[in-house]
Amino acid sequence: MPRRRPTQERSRRKFDALLAASRELLVDVGFESFTCEEVASRADVPIGTLYQFFANKYVIVCELNRQDLVGVQHELAQFNGEVPSLDWLRFLNSFVDHMSNLWTTDPSRREVWLAMQSTPSTRATGVIHEKAFAEQVSRMLAPLTPQTPRERRKMMAEVLVHVVYSMLNFSVQDDQSHDSAVAELKRLMIAYLLVAEKESRTSSDTPSE
Repeated sequence: MPRRRPTQERSRRKFDALLAASRELLVDVGFESFTCEEVASRADVPIGTLYQFFANKYVIVCELNRQDLVGVQHELAQFNGEVPSLDWLRFLNSFVDHMSNLWTTDPSRREVWLAMQSTPSTRATGVIHEKAFAEQVSRMLAPLTPQTPRERRKMMAEVLVHVVYSMLNFSVQDDQSHDSAVAELKRLMIAYLLVAEKESRTSSDTPSE
């Protein structure tokens, strides 16, 4: 976590400038050559100000990862209620297209994801971020799988979030066909959710003893 979050407008502008510069630097040089000094220089912010917010570069990438996931959570919340409408497959198709577009138009997303794999601590933080996102997905899955136990639904949501993020980062690798990878991701998700829906419906049709 950042050492502190800005409360005043002036501090917020510096905080945002540091994060924007961090994204730019990650894309330009990668995480191994990423330094706090260069971030501060690009953001035109004193290095002491950077350290008021962030203890080191690992905290910066964790904040960028949290920022990415929170942004997607806010967008997903706008679609809440679409599942389990008759058009939920169309909604899923559109939302995956939207997510894939984020990855192709913003190369920093993949760089942030790769940076999060750099240490046990950042990986553990990434898991925490994914679980928070999965809680939202689990709530959205409830109407689609009403008879599925809550713990099973929670696991399903965590699997979906992890697979989606892994596949999106796979889709933008060098020499990889992005469109083909996204098409495979859609097949995986649709097949998985159709089976889950069928199992839940079958469970509700089974007479109790």
